[in-house]
Amino acid sequence: MTTAINIKTVSADAANLPILEIRNLAVGYRGNQGFQRVVHDVSLLVRPGEVVALVGESGSGKTTMAQAVIGLLAENGRLEGGAIRLNGTDISGWSQKQLDTIRGRQISLIPQDPTTSLNPVKTIGAQVAEVLQIHRQGSRAEIDARVIELLTRVGLSQPELRAKQYPHELSGGMRQRVLIAIAVALRPALIIADEPTSALDVTVQKRILDLIDELRREYGTAVLLVTHDLGVAADRANHIVVLKGGRIQEQGPIAEVLASPRCEYTRKLLADAPSLGKTRSAFRVRSRPIVGPDDAIVVENLVQDFALGGKRDVFRAVDGVSFTVQRGTTHAIVGESGSGKTTAARSIVGFQKPTSGRVFVDGTEVTTLRGENLRRLRKTIQLVYQNPFASLDPRQTIFQIVEEPLLNFDPLPREDRARKVHAILDRVDLPQSVLTRRPHALSGGQRQRVAIARALVLDPQVLVLDEAVSALDVTVQAQILELLDELQQALGLTYLFISHDLAVVRQISDTVSVLHNGRQVDGGPVEDVFQRPGSAYTRELISAIPGQRNANQHSFQ
Repeated sequence: MTTAINIKTVSADAANLPILEIRNLAVGYRGNQGFQRVVHDVSLLVRPGEVVALVGESGSGKTTMAQAVIGLLAENGRLEGGAIRLNGTDISGWSQKQLDTIRGRQISLIPQDPTTSLNPVKTIGAQVAEVLQIHRQGSRAEIDARVIELLTRVGLSQPELRAKQYPHELSGGMRQRVLIAIAVALRPALIIADEPTSALDVTVQKRILDLIDELRREYGTAVLLVTHDLGVAADRANHIVVLKGGRIQEQGPIAEVLASPRCEYTRKLLADAPSLGKTRSAFRVRSRPIVGPDDAIVVENLVQDFALGGKRDVFRAVDGVSFTVQRGTTHAIVGESGSGKTTAARSIVGFQKPTSGRVFVDGTEVTTLRGENLRRLRKTIQLVYQNPFASLDPRQTIFQIVEEPLLNFDPLPREDRARKVHAILDRVDLPQSVLTRRPHALSGGQRQRVAIARALVLDPQVLVLDEAVSALDVTVQAQILELLDELQQALGLTYLFISHDLAVVRQISDTVSVLHNGRQVDGGPVEDVFQRPGSAYTRELISAIPGQRNANQHSFQ
Protein backbone atom coordinates (compact mmCIF):
# COMPACT_ATOMS: atom_id res chain seq x y z
CA MET A 1 0.00 0.00 0.00
CA THR A 2 2.87 2.37 0.77
CA THR A 3 4.11 2.36 -2.82
CA ALA A 4 0.67 3.24 -4.19
CA ILE A 5 0.44 6.19 -1.77
CA ASN A 6 3.87 7.38 -2.90
CA ILE A 7 2.70 7.33 -6.51
CA LYS A 8 -0.26 9.54 -5.66
CA THR A 9 1.97 11.98 -3.78
CA VAL A 10 4.43 12.27 -6.65
CA SER A 11 1.53 12.96 -9.02
CA ALA A 12 0.30 15.85 -6.89
CA ASP A 13 3.71 17.41 -6.28
CA ALA A 14 5.28 17.23 -9.73
CA ALA A 15 2.97 18.71 -12.32
CA ASN A 16 5.50 18.39 -15.14
CA LEU A 17 6.26 14.74 -14.44
CA PRO A 18 4.86 12.34 -17.09
CA ILE A 19 2.02 10.16 -15.87
CA LEU A 20 3.51 7.30 -17.89
CA GLU A 21 7.07 6.90 -19.10
CA ILE A 22 8.04 3.80 -21.06
CA ARG A 23 11.76 3.38 -21.71
CA ASN A 24 13.30 0.74 -23.96
CA LEU A 25 10.47 -1.70 -23.29
CA ALA A 26 10.95 -5.25 -24.56
CA VAL A 27 8.29 -7.96 -24.24
CA GLY A 28 8.37 -11.60 -25.29
CA TYR A 29 6.19 -14.70 -25.22
CA ARG A 30 7.20 -18.25 -24.48
CA GLY A 31 6.24 -20.70 -27.25
CA ASN A 32 7.30 -23.97 -28.79
CA GLN A 33 10.45 -22.33 -30.12
CA GLY A 34 11.37 -20.65 -26.84
CA PHE A 35 10.86 -16.96 -26.10
CA GLN A 36 9.98 -14.75 -29.04
CA ARG A 37 10.30 -11.00 -28.64
CA VAL A 38 7.29 -9.08 -29.96
CA VAL A 39 7.99 -5.57 -28.57
CA HIS A 40 11.46 -4.14 -29.23
CA ASP A 41 12.93 -1.23 -27.24
CA VAL A 42 9.84 0.97 -27.34
CA SER A 43 9.94 4.35 -25.60
CA LEU A 44 7.14 6.90 -25.19
CA LEU A 45 5.73 9.48 -22.77
CA VAL A 46 2.17 10.28 -21.71
CA ARG A 47 1.75 13.54 -19.78
CA PRO A 48 -1.16 14.64 -17.55
CA GLY A 49 -4.24 15.44 -19.59
CA GLU A 50 -2.63 14.20 -22.80
CA VAL A 51 -4.03 11.68 -25.28
CA VAL A 52 -1.37 9.56 -26.96
CA ALA A 53 -2.63 7.32 -29.77
CA LEU A 54 -0.81 4.02 -30.32
CA VAL A 55 -1.57 2.99 -33.91
CA GLY A 56 -0.61 -0.02 -35.98
CA GLU A 57 -1.98 -3.13 -37.64
CA SER A 58 -3.01 -6.35 -35.90
CA GLY A 59 0.04 -8.11 -34.47
CA SER A 60 2.06 -4.90 -34.23
CA GLY A 61 2.33 -5.18 -30.44
CA LYS A 62 -0.20 -2.50 -29.45
CA THR A 63 -2.27 -4.63 -27.10
CA THR A 64 0.84 -6.34 -25.69
CA MET A 65 2.16 -2.92 -24.70
CA ALA A 66 -1.14 -1.97 -23.08
CA GLN A 67 -1.22 -5.23 -21.10
CA ALA A 68 2.42 -4.85 -20.07
CA VAL A 69 1.82 -1.37 -18.64
CA ILE A 70 -1.00 -2.55 -16.38
CA GLY A 71 0.64 -5.90 -15.57
CA LEU A 72 -1.88 -8.12 -17.35
CA LEU A 73 0.29 -10.00 -19.83
CA ALA A 74 -0.70 -13.56 -20.66
CA GLU A 75 0.87 -16.28 -18.53
CA ASN A 76 3.47 -17.03 -21.22
CA GLY A 77 4.44 -13.37 -21.58
CA ARG A 78 7.19 -11.54 -19.73
CA LEU A 79 9.02 -8.24 -19.67
CA GLU A 80 12.50 -8.76 -21.09
CA GLY A 81 13.87 -5.28 -20.55
CA GLY A 82 13.13 -1.62 -20.04
CA ALA A 83 11.16 0.39 -17.51
CA ILE A 84 7.51 1.34 -16.99
CA ARG A 85 7.31 4.40 -14.76
CA LEU A 86 3.98 5.56 -13.37
CA ASN A 87 4.42 9.08 -11.96
CA GLY A 88 8.14 8.44 -11.75
CA THR A 89 7.93 5.07 -9.98
CA ASP A 90 9.09 2.02 -11.94
CA ILE A 91 6.28 -0.56 -11.64
CA SER A 92 7.71 -3.03 -14.17
CA GLY A 93 8.90 -5.38 -11.41
CA TRP A 94 5.84 -5.11 -9.20
CA SER A 95 3.92 -8.16 -8.01
CA GLN A 96 0.24 -8.62 -8.83
CA LYS A 97 -0.59 -7.76 -5.21
CA GLN A 98 1.23 -4.45 -5.51
CA LEU A 99 -0.39 -3.69 -8.86
CA ASP A 100 -3.85 -4.37 -7.38
CA THR A 101 -3.39 -1.28 -5.17
CA ILE A 102 -3.20 1.02 -8.20
CA ARG A 103 -5.43 -0.73 -10.77
CA GLY A 104 -8.68 1.15 -10.99
CA ARG A 105 -7.52 3.98 -8.74
CA GLN A 106 -4.37 5.20 -10.54
CA ILE A 107 -4.45 3.30 -13.81
CA SER A 108 -7.28 1.45 -15.55
CA LEU A 109 -7.79 -0.54 -18.71
CA ILE A 110 -10.69 -0.46 -21.14
CA PRO A 111 -10.28 -3.85 -22.88
CA GLN A 112 -11.05 -4.54 -26.50
CA ASP A 113 -13.47 -7.50 -26.31
CA PRO A 114 -16.53 -7.02 -24.06
CA THR A 115 -17.70 -10.60 -24.70
CA THR A 116 -14.77 -12.17 -22.88
CA SER A 117 -14.11 -9.35 -20.39
CA LEU A 118 -17.38 -9.46 -18.43
CA ASN A 119 -18.36 -12.24 -16.02
CA PRO A 120 -21.37 -14.05 -17.54
CA VAL A 121 -22.78 -15.11 -14.13
CA LYS A 122 -22.70 -11.68 -12.45
CA THR A 123 -25.13 -8.84 -13.05
CA ILE A 124 -23.90 -5.68 -14.70
CA GLY A 125 -24.45 -3.69 -11.52
CA ALA A 126 -22.41 -6.14 -9.44
CA GLN A 127 -19.50 -5.93 -11.86
CA VAL A 128 -19.45 -2.14 -11.91
CA ALA A 129 -19.77 -2.09 -8.11
CA GLU A 130 -16.84 -4.47 -7.66
CA VAL A 131 -14.11 -1.91 -8.34
CA LEU A 132 -15.80 0.53 -5.93
CA GLN A 133 -16.02 -2.15 -3.24
CA ILE A 134 -12.38 -3.22 -3.65
CA HIS A 135 -11.25 0.34 -3.01
CA ARG A 136 -13.90 0.95 -0.32
CA GLN A 137 -15.69 3.81 -2.03
CA GLY A 138 -18.62 4.27 0.33
CA SER A 139 -21.52 2.34 1.82
CA ARG A 140 -23.56 -0.16 -0.14
CA ALA A 141 -26.26 2.43 -0.80
CA GLU A 142 -23.68 4.96 -1.97
CA ILE A 143 -22.04 2.41 -4.25
CA ASP A 144 -25.40 1.38 -5.71
CA ALA A 145 -26.17 5.03 -6.47
CA ARG A 146 -22.74 5.51 -8.05
CA VAL A 147 -23.30 2.45 -10.26
CA ILE A 148 -26.50 3.97 -11.67
CA GLU A 149 -24.72 7.30 -12.16
CA LEU A 150 -21.90 5.61 -14.10
CA LEU A 151 -24.23 3.57 -16.31
CA THR A 152 -26.17 6.73 -17.09
CA ARG A 153 -23.02 8.69 -17.85
CA VAL A 154 -21.75 6.17 -20.42
CA GLY A 155 -25.06 6.39 -22.28
CA LEU A 156 -26.96 3.24 -21.25
CA SER A 157 -30.72 3.60 -21.44
CA GLN A 158 -32.76 2.45 -18.43
CA PRO A 159 -29.68 2.18 -16.17
CA GLU A 160 -31.66 0.73 -13.25
CA LEU A 161 -32.79 -2.14 -15.51
CA ARG A 162 -29.32 -2.65 -17.02
CA ALA A 163 -27.78 -2.92 -13.55
CA LYS A 164 -29.98 -5.97 -12.87
CA GLN A 165 -29.27 -7.65 -16.21
CA TYR A 166 -26.50 -10.09 -17.21
CA PRO A 167 -23.99 -9.52 -20.03
CA HIS A 168 -25.78 -11.82 -22.49
CA GLU A 169 -28.89 -9.62 -22.22
CA LEU A 170 -27.03 -6.59 -23.57
CA SER A 171 -25.82 -5.84 -27.07
CA GLY A 172 -22.10 -5.75 -27.85
CA GLY A 173 -22.11 -1.96 -27.77
CA MET A 174 -23.87 -1.91 -24.42
CA ARG A 175 -21.36 -4.38 -22.95
CA GLN A 176 -18.48 -2.19 -24.14
CA ARG A 177 -20.04 0.80 -22.38
CA VAL A 178 -20.20 -1.22 -19.16
CA LEU A 179 -16.45 -1.85 -19.38
CA ILE A 180 -15.87 1.87 -19.85
CA ALA A 181 -18.01 2.63 -16.79
CA ILE A 182 -15.83 0.25 -14.74
CA ALA A 183 -12.64 1.87 -16.07
CA VAL A 184 -13.67 5.45 -15.23
CA ALA A 185 -15.37 4.66 -11.91
CA LEU A 186 -12.51 5.89 -9.72
CA ARG A 187 -11.34 8.68 -12.03
CA PRO A 188 -7.84 7.24 -12.51
CA ALA A 189 -4.82 9.30 -13.51
CA LEU A 190 -4.23 7.14 -16.59
CA ILE A 191 -6.69 5.26 -18.76
CA ILE A 192 -5.36 2.69 -21.20
CA ALA A 193 -8.06 2.39 -23.84
CA ASP A 194 -7.45 -0.70 -25.99
CA GLU A 195 -9.71 -0.27 -29.05
CA PRO A 196 -12.43 1.06 -26.70
CA THR A 197 -14.97 1.93 -29.40
CA SER A 198 -14.21 -0.51 -32.22
CA ALA A 199 -17.54 -2.33 -31.70
CA LEU A 200 -19.69 0.79 -31.29
CA ASP A 201 -21.76 2.74 -33.77
CA VAL A 202 -20.55 6.24 -34.50
CA THR A 203 -22.97 8.16 -32.27
CA VAL A 204 -22.20 6.02 -29.21
CA GLN A 205 -18.51 6.10 -30.12
CA LYS A 206 -18.64 9.89 -30.11
CA ARG A 207 -20.46 9.92 -26.77
CA ILE A 208 -17.89 7.60 -25.20
CA LEU A 209 -14.91 9.50 -26.57
CA ASP A 210 -16.52 12.75 -25.46
CA LEU A 211 -16.89 11.25 -21.98
CA ILE A 212 -13.22 10.27 -21.86
CA ASP A 213 -12.32 13.77 -23.07
CA GLU A 214 -14.50 15.29 -20.37
CA LEU A 215 -12.79 13.27 -17.64
CA ARG A 216 -9.40 14.13 -19.08
CA ARG A 217 -10.14 17.86 -19.02
CA GLU A 218 -11.81 17.87 -15.60
CA TYR A 219 -9.39 15.66 -13.69
CA GLY A 220 -6.22 15.85 -15.77
CA THR A 221 -6.66 12.20 -16.76
CA ALA A 222 -4.15 10.99 -19.33
CA VAL A 223 -5.14 8.50 -22.04
CA LEU A 224 -3.07 5.94 -23.92
CA LEU A 225 -5.42 5.24 -26.82
CA VAL A 226 -4.77 1.99 -28.68
CA THR A 227 -6.67 2.13 -31.96
CA HIS A 228 -6.68 0.99 -35.57
CA ASP A 229 -9.03 3.86 -36.49
CA LEU A 230 -6.91 6.77 -37.69
CA GLY A 231 -10.03 8.92 -37.84
CA VAL A 232 -10.44 8.50 -34.07
CA ALA A 233 -6.73 9.18 -33.55
CA ALA A 234 -6.93 12.31 -35.71
CA ASP A 235 -9.92 13.63 -33.75
CA ARG A 236 -8.91 12.71 -30.23
CA ALA A 237 -5.13 12.53 -29.85
CA ASN A 238 -2.50 15.25 -29.74
CA HIS A 239 0.40 12.82 -30.10
CA ILE A 240 0.63 9.65 -32.20
CA VAL A 241 2.97 6.64 -32.01
CA VAL A 242 3.01 4.38 -35.08
CA LEU A 243 3.96 0.78 -34.34
CA LYS A 244 4.81 -2.06 -36.72
CA GLY A 245 6.30 -5.42 -35.82
CA GLY A 246 6.78 -4.29 -32.24
CA ARG A 247 8.96 -1.32 -33.25
CA ILE A 248 8.13 2.37 -33.40
CA GLN A 249 8.11 3.60 -36.99
CA GLU A 250 7.24 7.21 -36.30
CA GLN A 251 5.91 9.42 -33.51
CA GLY A 252 5.11 13.06 -33.03
CA PRO A 253 2.32 15.65 -32.77
CA ILE A 254 -0.78 14.34 -34.52
CA ALA A 255 -1.19 17.34 -36.83
CA GLU A 256 2.41 17.09 -38.04
CA VAL A 257 2.29 13.34 -38.65
CA LEU A 258 -1.01 13.54 -40.53
CA ALA A 259 0.18 16.45 -42.65
CA SER A 260 3.69 15.17 -43.42
CA PRO A 261 4.25 11.51 -42.50
CA ARG A 262 7.95 10.63 -42.80
CA CYS A 263 7.53 6.86 -42.82
CA GLU A 264 6.17 4.87 -45.79
CA TYR A 265 4.20 2.66 -43.42
CA THR A 266 2.45 5.69 -41.90
CA ARG A 267 1.62 6.99 -45.37
CA LYS A 268 0.01 3.62 -46.19
CA LEU A 269 -2.04 3.67 -43.00
CA LEU A 270 -3.31 7.14 -43.87
CA ALA A 271 -4.09 6.14 -47.45
CA ASP A 272 -6.09 3.15 -46.26
CA ALA A 273 -8.14 5.07 -43.66
CA PRO A 274 -11.68 5.49 -45.05
CA SER A 275 -12.62 8.29 -42.65
CA LEU A 276 -9.75 10.66 -43.50
CA GLY A 277 -11.12 12.36 -46.53
CA LYS A 278 -11.81 9.37 -48.79
CA THR A 279 -15.44 9.34 -49.81
CA ARG A 280 -14.96 6.98 -52.75
CA SER A 281 -12.26 4.35 -53.07
CA ALA A 282 -10.39 3.61 -56.26
CA PHE A 283 -12.46 0.52 -56.91
CA ARG A 284 -15.77 2.36 -56.38
CA VAL A 285 -15.31 4.43 -59.54
CA ARG A 286 -15.07 1.35 -61.76
CA SER A 287 -18.23 0.04 -63.35
CA ARG A 288 -19.71 -3.03 -61.70
CA PRO A 289 -20.82 -6.14 -63.65
CA ILE A 290 -24.57 -6.52 -63.32
CA VAL A 291 -25.73 -10.07 -63.96
CA GLY A 292 -29.21 -9.54 -65.37
CA PRO A 293 -31.81 -6.95 -64.40
CA ASP A 294 -33.36 -8.89 -61.50
CA ASP A 295 -32.79 -8.31 -57.78
CA ALA A 296 -30.74 -10.68 -55.66
CA ILE A 297 -32.47 -9.66 -52.40
CA VAL A 298 -36.02 -8.40 -51.97
CA VAL A 299 -37.32 -7.52 -48.49
CA GLU A 300 -41.01 -6.62 -48.20
CA ASN A 301 -42.48 -5.14 -44.99
CA LEU A 302 -40.25 -7.22 -42.70
CA VAL A 303 -41.49 -7.39 -39.11
CA GLN A 304 -39.74 -9.29 -36.32
CA ASP A 305 -41.25 -9.51 -32.84
CA PHE A 306 -39.79 -11.18 -29.76
CA ALA A 307 -41.76 -12.31 -26.70
CA LEU A 308 -40.85 -10.58 -23.45
CA GLY A 309 -42.13 -13.29 -21.12
CA GLY A 310 -45.89 -13.03 -21.37
CA LYS A 311 -47.84 -14.02 -24.46
CA ARG A 312 -49.11 -10.47 -24.96
CA ASP A 313 -45.83 -8.68 -24.23
CA VAL A 314 -43.64 -8.40 -27.31
CA PHE A 315 -40.68 -6.32 -28.41
CA ARG A 316 -40.73 -5.24 -32.06
CA ALA A 317 -37.10 -5.35 -33.18
CA VAL A 318 -37.79 -4.77 -36.90
CA ASP A 319 -40.83 -2.76 -37.95
CA GLY A 320 -41.91 -2.79 -41.59
CA VAL A 321 -38.53 -2.65 -43.32
CA SER A 322 -38.45 -2.90 -47.12
CA PHE A 323 -35.63 -2.67 -49.66
CA THR A 324 -34.24 -4.37 -52.75
CA VAL A 325 -30.64 -5.15 -53.65
CA GLN A 326 -29.72 -5.46 -57.31
CA ARG A 327 -27.59 -8.42 -58.27
CA GLY A 328 -23.88 -7.64 -58.21
CA THR A 329 -24.19 -4.57 -55.94
CA THR A 330 -23.65 -3.78 -52.26
CA HIS A 331 -26.45 -2.65 -49.97
CA ALA A 332 -25.60 -1.41 -46.48
CA ILE A 333 -27.78 -1.43 -43.38
CA VAL A 334 -26.62 1.11 -40.80
CA GLY A 335 -27.86 2.26 -37.43
CA GLU A 336 -27.03 2.28 -33.75
CA SER A 337 -26.70 -0.79 -31.56
CA GLY A 338 -30.19 -2.16 -31.02
CA SER A 339 -31.57 -0.57 -34.20
CA GLY A 340 -32.50 -3.95 -35.68
CA LYS A 341 -29.62 -4.35 -38.15
CA THR A 342 -28.50 -7.83 -37.11
CA THR A 343 -32.06 -9.01 -36.48
CA ALA A 344 -33.01 -8.06 -40.05
CA ALA A 345 -29.90 -9.82 -41.37
CA ARG A 346 -30.74 -13.04 -39.51
CA SER A 347 -34.26 -13.02 -40.97
CA ILE A 348 -32.89 -12.50 -44.48
CA VAL A 349 -30.44 -15.39 -44.09
CA GLY A 350 -33.22 -17.64 -42.81
CA PHE A 351 -31.97 -18.12 -39.26
CA GLN A 352 -35.33 -17.01 -37.89
CA LYS A 353 -38.85 -16.83 -39.28
CA PRO A 354 -40.18 -13.26 -39.48
CA THR A 355 -43.39 -12.35 -37.68
CA SER A 356 -44.64 -11.02 -41.00
CA GLY A 357 -43.36 -9.86 -44.36
CA ARG A 358 -41.49 -11.66 -47.11
CA VAL A 359 -37.83 -12.14 -48.02
CA PHE A 360 -36.58 -13.34 -51.41
CA VAL A 361 -32.95 -14.37 -51.99
CA ASP A 362 -31.88 -15.19 -55.54
CA GLY A 363 -35.54 -15.60 -56.51
CA THR A 364 -36.38 -17.99 -53.65
CA GLU A 365 -38.78 -16.96 -50.90
CA VAL A 366 -36.76 -17.64 -47.77
CA THR A 367 -39.70 -17.38 -45.38
CA THR A 368 -41.38 -20.50 -46.88
CA LEU A 369 -38.34 -22.80 -46.76
CA ARG A 370 -38.09 -25.71 -44.36
CA GLY A 371 -35.76 -28.62 -43.68
CA GLU A 372 -33.36 -29.59 -46.45
CA ASN A 373 -34.43 -26.73 -48.72
CA LEU A 374 -33.55 -24.22 -46.00
CA ARG A 375 -30.23 -25.97 -45.40
CA ARG A 376 -29.36 -25.82 -49.10
CA LEU A 377 -29.99 -22.07 -49.04
CA ARG A 378 -26.79 -21.75 -47.00
CA LYS A 379 -24.77 -22.43 -50.14
CA THR A 380 -26.40 -19.45 -51.86
CA ILE A 381 -26.19 -16.99 -48.99
CA GLN A 382 -23.50 -16.94 -46.30
CA LEU A 383 -23.22 -14.89 -43.12
CA VAL A 384 -19.95 -13.54 -41.71
CA TYR A 385 -20.46 -12.87 -38.02
CA GLN A 386 -19.43 -9.80 -36.07
CA ASN A 387 -17.33 -11.58 -33.44
CA PRO A 388 -14.86 -14.12 -34.86
CA PHE A 389 -13.70 -15.13 -31.38
CA ALA A 390 -17.16 -16.54 -30.65
CA SER A 391 -17.97 -17.87 -34.14
CA LEU A 392 -14.83 -19.99 -34.66
CA ASP A 393 -14.65 -23.42 -32.98
CA PRO A 394 -11.68 -23.22 -30.58
CA ARG A 395 -11.10 -26.99 -30.89
CA GLN A 396 -10.62 -26.96 -34.66
CA THR A 397 -7.55 -26.02 -36.63
CA ILE A 398 -7.89 -23.20 -39.13
CA PHE A 399 -7.76 -25.76 -41.96
CA GLN A 400 -10.70 -27.65 -40.44
CA ILE A 401 -12.69 -24.43 -39.93
CA VAL A 402 -12.32 -23.31 -43.56
CA GLU A 403 -12.80 -26.82 -44.93
CA GLU A 404 -15.99 -27.56 -42.98
CA PRO A 405 -18.46 -25.88 -45.41
CA LEU A 406 -16.98 -27.95 -48.26
CA LEU A 407 -17.63 -31.13 -46.28
CA ASN A 408 -21.22 -30.04 -45.68
CA PHE A 409 -22.11 -29.03 -49.23
CA ASP A 410 -19.50 -29.99 -51.85
CA PRO A 411 -18.57 -33.70 -52.09
CA LEU A 412 -15.09 -32.91 -53.40
CA PRO A 413 -12.06 -35.24 -53.15
CA ARG A 414 -9.77 -34.40 -50.25
CA GLU A 415 -7.04 -33.04 -52.52
CA ASP A 416 -9.48 -30.65 -54.21
CA ARG A 417 -10.78 -29.47 -50.85
CA ALA A 418 -7.24 -28.81 -49.69
CA ARG A 419 -6.50 -26.79 -52.84
CA LYS A 420 -9.61 -24.65 -52.28
CA VAL A 421 -8.68 -24.03 -48.65
CA HIS A 422 -5.12 -23.02 -49.55
CA ALA A 423 -6.37 -20.77 -52.37
CA ILE A 424 -8.95 -18.94 -50.29
CA LEU A 425 -6.39 -18.33 -47.55
CA ASP A 426 -4.21 -16.58 -50.12
CA ARG A 427 -7.19 -14.46 -51.19
CA VAL A 428 -7.75 -13.15 -47.65
CA ASP A 429 -4.03 -12.50 -47.17
CA LEU A 430 -3.33 -15.11 -44.49
CA PRO A 431 -0.09 -17.13 -44.47
CA GLN A 432 -0.42 -20.86 -45.05
CA SER A 433 1.34 -21.43 -41.73
CA VAL A 434 -1.86 -20.57 -39.83
CA LEU A 435 -3.64 -23.69 -41.15
CA THR A 436 -2.28 -25.87 -38.36
CA ARG A 437 -3.06 -23.35 -35.62
CA ARG A 438 -6.22 -22.88 -33.61
CA PRO A 439 -8.17 -19.61 -33.28
CA HIS A 440 -6.66 -18.61 -29.91
CA ALA A 441 -3.22 -18.45 -31.54
CA LEU A 442 -4.36 -15.77 -34.03
CA SER A 443 -4.91 -12.05 -33.62
CA GLY A 444 -8.41 -10.59 -33.78
CA GLY A 445 -7.86 -9.42 -37.35
CA GLN A 446 -6.55 -12.81 -38.41
CA ARG A 447 -9.56 -14.56 -36.87
CA GLN A 448 -11.93 -12.30 -38.78
CA ARG A 449 -10.13 -13.10 -42.03
CA VAL A 450 -10.57 -16.81 -41.27
CA ALA A 451 -14.31 -16.20 -40.80
CA ILE A 452 -14.48 -14.43 -44.16
CA ALA A 453 -12.50 -17.22 -45.83
CA ARG A 454 -14.91 -19.81 -44.42
CA ALA A 455 -17.87 -17.93 -45.92
CA LEU A 456 -16.20 -17.40 -49.30
CA VAL A 457 -15.00 -20.99 -49.79
CA LEU A 458 -18.45 -22.07 -51.05
CA ASP A 459 -18.55 -19.34 -53.74
CA PRO A 460 -21.94 -18.04 -52.54
CA GLN A 461 -24.11 -15.71 -54.62
CA VAL A 462 -24.96 -13.48 -51.65
CA LEU A 463 -22.74 -12.62 -48.69
CA VAL A 464 -24.13 -10.97 -45.56
CA LEU A 465 -21.33 -9.23 -43.66
CA ASP A 466 -22.35 -8.35 -40.09
CA GLU A 467 -19.72 -5.82 -38.92
CA ALA A 468 -17.23 -8.03 -40.76
CA VAL A 469 -14.42 -5.45 -40.91
CA SER A 470 -15.09 -3.47 -37.73
CA ALA A 471 -12.35 -5.23 -35.75
CA LEU A 472 -9.65 -4.88 -38.41
CA ASP A 473 -6.91 -2.29 -38.59
CA VAL A 474 -7.18 0.01 -41.58
CA THR A 475 -4.55 -1.73 -43.71
CA VAL A 476 -6.12 -5.18 -43.37
CA GLN A 477 -9.58 -3.64 -43.65
CA ALA A 478 -8.59 -2.06 -46.97
CA GLN A 479 -7.23 -5.41 -48.18
CA ILE A 480 -10.45 -7.23 -47.24
CA LEU A 481 -12.66 -4.59 -48.83
CA GLU A 482 -10.56 -4.71 -51.98
CA LEU A 483 -10.82 -8.51 -51.96
CA LEU A 484 -14.59 -8.37 -51.61
CA ASP A 485 -14.78 -5.91 -54.49
CA GLU A 486 -12.58 -8.08 -56.71
CA LEU A 487 -14.80 -11.09 -56.04
CA GLN A 488 -17.89 -9.04 -56.73
CA GLN A 489 -16.44 -7.77 -60.01
CA ALA A 490 -15.42 -11.24 -61.14
CA LEU A 491 -18.43 -13.28 -59.97
CA GLY A 492 -21.30 -10.83 -59.78
CA LEU A 493 -21.68 -11.39 -56.04
CA THR A 494 -24.20 -9.45 -54.00
CA TYR A 495 -23.31 -8.08 -50.57
CA LEU A 496 -25.53 -7.05 -47.68
CA PHE A 497 -23.19 -5.03 -45.49
CA ILE A 498 -24.20 -4.47 -41.86
CA SER A 499 -22.06 -1.76 -40.28
CA HIS A 500 -21.82 1.08 -37.80
CA ASP A 501 -18.89 2.58 -39.73
CA LEU A 502 -20.45 5.12 -42.06
CA ALA A 503 -17.10 6.03 -43.58
CA VAL A 504 -16.69 2.44 -44.82
CA VAL A 505 -20.33 2.30 -45.90
CA ARG A 506 -19.92 5.39 -48.03
CA GLN A 507 -16.75 3.98 -49.52
CA ILE A 508 -18.04 0.59 -50.65
CA SER A 509 -21.85 0.64 -50.88
CA ASP A 510 -24.17 1.39 -53.79
CA THR A 511 -27.35 1.71 -51.72
CA VAL A 512 -28.10 2.06 -48.02
CA SER A 513 -30.92 1.66 -45.48
CA VAL A 514 -30.73 3.60 -42.21
CA LEU A 515 -32.52 1.92 -39.29
CA HIS A 516 -33.57 3.56 -36.04
CA ASN A 517 -35.52 1.64 -33.39
CA GLY A 518 -36.36 -1.02 -35.95
CA ARG A 519 -37.76 1.40 -38.54
CA GLN A 520 -36.17 2.50 -41.80
CA VAL A 521 -35.78 6.28 -41.59
CA ASP A 522 -33.70 6.76 -44.74
CA GLY A 523 -32.75 4.77 -47.82
CA GLY A 524 -31.61 4.94 -51.40
CA PRO A 525 -28.37 5.47 -53.34
CA VAL A 526 -25.57 5.97 -50.83
CA GLU A 527 -24.40 9.36 -52.13
CA ASP A 528 -27.96 10.71 -52.11
CA VAL A 529 -28.44 9.69 -48.49
CA PHE A 530 -25.09 11.14 -47.39
CA GLN A 531 -25.46 14.40 -49.29
CA ARG A 532 -29.19 14.91 -48.66
CA PRO A 533 -30.18 12.93 -45.54
CA GLY A 534 -33.93 12.84 -45.09
CA SER A 535 -34.03 12.45 -41.30
CA ALA A 536 -32.47 14.16 -38.30
CA TYR A 537 -31.21 10.78 -37.12
CA THR A 538 -29.25 10.22 -40.34
CA ARG A 539 -27.77 13.70 -40.07
CA GLU A 540 -26.66 12.89 -36.51
CA LEU A 541 -24.99 9.67 -37.69
CA ILE A 542 -23.12 11.47 -40.46
CA SER A 543 -21.97 14.30 -38.19
CA ALA A 544 -20.52 11.74 -35.74
CA ILE A 545 -18.18 10.11 -38.29
CA PRO A 546 -14.63 10.41 -36.89
CA GLY A 547 -11.85 12.17 -38.75
CA GLN A 548 -13.89 15.27 -39.63
CA ARG A 549 -12.20 17.62 -37.19
CA ASN A 550 -9.48 19.90 -38.48
CA ALA A 551 -6.17 18.36 -37.43
CA ASN A 552 -4.94 21.83 -36.45
CA GLN A 553 -7.80 22.49 -34.05
CA HIS A 554 -6.91 20.18 -31.17
CA SER A 555 -7.70 21.62 -27.75
CA PHE A 556 -5.25 19.67 -25.62
CA GLN A 557 -3.27 22.53 -24.19
